[in-house]
Parts: sequence; C-alpha cells; structure tokens
Amino acid sequence: PWMRLNDGALIQLGHGCHQQRIEAALTSGTPLTAVELAGDKSMTSRILADLAIPVPKQEVVTSLEAALAAAERLGYPVVVKPLDGNQGRGVSTGLTVPDQVRSAWERAAEISREVIVETHQAGCDYRILVVGGKVAAVAQRVPGHVVGNGVQTVRELVDQVNSDPRRGHGHEKSLTRIELDAEALRLLAEACLTPASVLPAGEVFFLRTTGNLSTGGTAIDRTDDVHPDNRRMAERAARAIGLDVAGVDFLCPDITRSYREVGGAIVEVNAAPGLRMHLDPSEGLPRDVAGSVIEMLFPRGCPSRIPLAAITGTNGKTTTTRMVGHILTTAGFNVGMATTDGVYIDGVRIAEGDLTGPWSSRLVLRDPTVNAAVLETARGGIVRAGLGWRKCNVGAVINVAADHLGLGGIDDLDELARVKQIVVEVARDYCVLNADDPRVAQMAAMSPGEPIYVSMEPPRGRVRRHVRSRGKAVVLEAGKGGDRLITFHDGGKEIPLLWVRQIPASLGGSALHNVQNAMFAAAVAHGLGVSLEVIRQGLRTFRMDFDAIPGRLNFYDRHPFKVLLDYAHNAHGMEAIARTAANLAVAGRRIGVVAAPGDRRDEDVRALARAAAPVFDLFVLREDDDRRGRARGETGEVLRQGLLAAGVPRERILPEVLDEEASVDRALHLARPGDLVVIFGDKLDRCWRQITEFDPAKAGAATAEAPALPELAQVQR
Repeated sequence: PWMRLNDGALIQLGHGCHQQRIEAALTSGTPLTAVELAGDKSMTSRILADLAIPVPKQEVVTSLEAALAAAERLGYPVVVKPLDGNQGRGVSTGLTVPDQVRSAWERAAEISREVIVETHQAGCDYRILVVGGKVAAVAQRVPGHVVGNGVQTVRELVDQVNSDPRRGHGHEKSLTRIELDAEALRLLAEACLTPASVLPAGEVFFLRTTGNLSTGGTAIDRTDDVHPDNRRMAERAARAIGLDVAGVDFLCPDITRSYREVGGAIVEVNAAPGLRMHLDPSEGLPRDVAGSVIEMLFPRGCPSRIPLAAITGTNGKTTTTRMVGHILTTAGFNVGMATTDGVYIDGVRIAEGDLTGPWSSRLVLRDPTVNAAVLETARGGIVRAGLGWRKCNVGAVINVAADHLGLGGIDDLDELARVKQIVVEVARDYCVLNADDPRVAQMAAMSPGEPIYVSMEPPRGRVRRHVRSRGKAVVLEAGKGGDRLITFHDGGKEIPLLWVRQIPASLGGSALHNVQNAMFAAAVAHGLGVSLEVIRQGLRTFRMDFDAIPGRLNFYDRHPFKVLLDYAHNAHGMEAIARTAANLAVAGRRIGVVAAPGDRRDEDVRALARAAAPVFDLFVLREDDDRRGRARGETGEVLRQGLLAAGVPRERILPEVLDEEASVDRALHLARPGDLVVIFGDKLDRCWRQITEFDPAKAGAATAEAPALPELAQVQR
C-alpha cells in the first residue's frame, strides 16, 4: 500500500510500523551522512581513491588563479565543475586551454564557492544504478545533440528533436527538451557556428558536454553488457559512500571490458539518482528499477501491511470498533482506532471529533507505532472522499437502517446499502455480515473475503447452509436458566464462546444491541487472527465507561436515581436504547431527554419518536446546538407531533423545546429517587460533566416539588 504525503515526490509505502518512505530515489534507509558525502565530490573522490577504486586526479580551488594553476599541474585536458552541483549544472569537460578554464570557472563558481579541477577521463558516459549493494541497471548517456542534414539550421534541428512526444519540460516526460541556452551557444561559438548555421548531412553536433537527461541527453540501456569487474567496482563505490540507492557515474572507453584493461574512472557517486533513463531508455530494454528499490525496502517475507479491520453500519459501529480495539490490545497489539469520538493510538485520544472518514484512517495508518488498525468507516466519508485505504483484512457491515437518507445523493436503504457494501468489496480475508439483515447478508456475493455471518438466532436458512458447508458464523443460542450462549461455528465445529451474562456491556442481557456488537467484535477479531481465548478475555473485560467509550450506554449511579447517556440519533438506535431501558428494572419513572438531528427528514424524526413513545413516562424535548438548517424549535415540534401520534398523552411531554444544556439540567432536577433518566446527547463531554457535577442535595427542593405523573400501563412498555 502507498500514500502520497505531499504534493511532490514524498510517498509512504506500507502501513503503520511497517512503513517505509521514499522521495524520488531517497529512502527511509538512506543515511544523511551518505547523502552529504555524495554531495561533496572531493571527499567522495578521496574515499574511493583510498579504497583503490579508480577516480580522476583533482584539486579543489576557490579562485580563478588557483584553477588555472591546478589545470597546469594536472595537465590538459581537464574538467571544471562545482564541488556540490547536480544534474550536470556548471560542469565543463575536455578543456584544453586556459581561456576555456576561465569561462568554465565562471559557470561553476555561480553554483558553488568551491570548484573542482580534475583530469579529463576519456570515454563514454555510463550511469550505473546500484540498489541495495547490487547493480540494478546500467545506461550509456549521450549528451543532447542534433544531426545535420545539409538543409536545416541548428535551431530548426533542435525544434525537430523537441517535437519527439517523449520530450517535455523538466521531468514531466521520459526525455527533456534541448534548449539553446548559454551552454549550447558557447559550444556553437567555439566551433565558429550559430543557431542559424546549417550542418553538413550526417554531422553530429553536441549541444552539451555532459549526458544528463535533465539537459536533453538520451540513454541507451547497457545493463546486460557491463563487465563483471566494472559491476563489482560500482557496487564497492556505493557501499563505500554508504548509499542504499546510488547513481555511479563511470567514464570508460567500453563498458563491456574491464576498467583494469581499458581504463576508466568514477567521476561521481550520486544520492537520489534519476530513474527515468532506466525505466524508459531511448534505446534498449526498460528496467524495473523501481521494483528493485521496493524489494530492497521490503525483502521477500517482510510485511508491509498491518492487520486492518474496517467496520461500518448504521448503528453499533463505534462500540464494535472499541470492542475489537480492546481485544487486540489484550492480544498485545499497539492499536490505532478511528471512531466517531476521535482517533486513538494505543488507548490515547490524539485527535478529537467525529473522525470516521479517510483523513482519520490515513492518520492511523501513517503512525509508525501502530501494528493493528480498527477503522470505523461511515457513509459520509465514503461518499465525500472514499476510504483512505485500498484493502483491508476484514470488512464488517453491522446493519443498514434509515439514517442520513436524502443527504449526499443517498435517498433509500438500497442506495445506503450499496455505499456500505464498498467496505466488504475490498476485504481481502473475511467479510463479517449481519445474517439477520437481508440487505447485508447478500453482500457476501460481492466480497473476495470469506464470509463470517453473525446472527442473533440459532442457525437457520442461509446461516444453516453456510455452517453445514463448513463456513464460519457467530450465533446466539438459548441456554439453561434463561441465559443465552454465543457460539462460534467453524469448519463444522460448534464452539461455545461466551455466556451473555459474562459480557459486562450486555448489562446482564438487557442490552441486546451490545450482545450483537460483541458478536461482531468476536468475528472481526477472529478474522484478524486473534485466538478465541483472547477474544473471550477481551469481551469479559470490556467496560462501557464514559472514559472508555463516551456516549455509548454510559451509566452514572451515584445519584439517588440512575442516569444513562447515549448518542443514539436515529430510529434504529432509539429502538435499541429504548428496549434496553424497558428491560432494566426501575423502581420509579423513566425520563427521556429526546432529540433528533435537524438534517434528518421529517419522517425519520417521527420514526424516532415512535420508537421512544412506549418506554418513557416523561419526555424532555431538546435540540442540538447546531440545528443544521432548521428554525429554532422546528425539529422539537416534529418530535412532539410524532409522540402525540404514537399515543403519548400531551401532559407527559414538557411544553417547551430546550437546548441541550438546559434540557439535561431540567431532566436532572425532575428526577426522583429510583427514577431512570435517559439522556440522548450530542455534546457528550458537556453532558457527562453536567451529570457527574449535579448535586441532588442542592436541587432537592425543586425535585420534591416536581408534579406526580400517572404510570404508563405496563402493556405499553
């Protein structure tokens, strides 16, 4: 897997703790000392010479006079070049007289304060690419040139060469355009020519003294021709400088013959060498040098991916994600999670907010400490910007129910299911699916992963056929004494996993939606390779505390009454929490602080009201601080009409629609000993702070004066 980290060439390969980075041909393993050493051509030459690797004789000078003197001592012809230049800039070769040295000095001094004068090495210009200590490719570089035809001028010949569709500006294409710049004009002038001159037919004129592709040169692949001595010499040079990826510039008469026989010298060793000449040579075979770099970074058998699970659905995503994360932590992983309430790395929230889209997923997968990822993946992020990753090990879809319909081009449940199905379409190993939801169950046909079905009933229909064919499933079965047993089916075996009462999040079986979430967590963790014993331990020790999982069935019982805080914000979620509240033994009344997001359709708001209507004795209606385009009180009024239509007496609904902070305060003041207050919150931290900081003693007078309410008929509950 890969991710681009900037607008340039910085790319992450791999995920989490297995990641490596590349920028052009620099890698995570390229030592800074080696890069600096390669940039100092004089020191590079000295180190190579000390190791008996052939290099030209050279001197470093800082003045024109010193350059002229060095040229005399070394003996003409000479080369003048900047100490720390690149891409052939400021390099002048084959200088035979002092006047040429003077001009060359001026060009080199513009680039570097220190200038190298060295003996000229005759021969062809070869670039030997060394990757991981081994030669990966060899190219013969030919300087930018034109070939006369006795008719066209030099300028016209240059235009003809540049009409090649392979040539472009800079590095946009495999070859770079030739420019009639100062260097080209100098060479023409030295030959008593101008851009308007007409070259004889067949005459080759070089407009550069170096073969760099960045100045218009071309490349001929010679990888299969290099002599073993020359190969070993280049590999020694790369190791001597310390570069994992090195471009060794070698000049010799014939690359097919040993430098020991025909002579030759290394004139430079380059960090971050260009790869274009090898990937797309002007002549010869292309070489997969990028593949060589990746194989060096990720040797055979070395992982590049971390275990990755993606969890989606209308409700239950966050709880299931946190359960899976807890199980993986129990198994010894350093877990990264993206959830509705933030991004967590090793249990610490490092970013806060509803972070279930591609940005947060990339944040997790870029963290170098993470060795397992659990990503809550919401519809909104997929529709807006995709997934943020390409493949997951396990993709899970918990359910598909009405929520956010009419937004982002998603108008019905079938369209919503199609979006959520994307998660299982990219699951490499397993897709975990709700067998009790027909829209979800049929997604198995679209996934390359093996299905693991989750069912709240003993195997029947689709699940029975699946387990009989030795498939995997997690099912809920009746046990002795009224308790239920979660059973794992695998390869024809039926393995007891946990009794529901052993799962704290199930509230003794009252919270059936959390039983289902735990079953999904077990299936996902199994798909990631976690043993059943660790899964059991993880589910036994997972708690629904606010600090662990804010806004998901959080109880506070230090008041004379109990308070339950939850984030349910659609009809499906309301049904689950209302069913849980109805199942709990309560001595007093059930008071609900009920709200619906303003961007939901009226019919969705009324459906939420119908789900809440049979359970609560008293309703406090509230609106979110962000009303999402609705007028003040509008959403609350739709809720009120929905409750009345569902048969709730008007006197059980507070007449005013409050903001969140006021509604929580009102409900807490109305509560009596033995009551259950269920708060459906939005700003969860503020709500929890209000709950925990509430002082019943100070509010006693108001509580004592609260009007008595007739009990709802038991049958309605």
